[in-house]
Amino acid sequence: MPDSTKAMGVLTVGGLVMVTAYTVALGSNGWLWFGWVVLGLLTIGMVASRNA
Repeated sequence: MPDSTKAMGVLTVGGLVMVTAYTVALGSNGWLWFGWVVLGLLTIGMVASRNA
């Protein structure tokens, strides 16, 4: 797996941790979750394009 794909995966997991911590501390924010879902889909797309 190329370095850019690994970095994107780390960013996605880190984003999930941060959004979850925000939700626990301050309450849910739909835009944060929407952004994380978009980031996750981009990461999955990068992984799929590398494996294709």
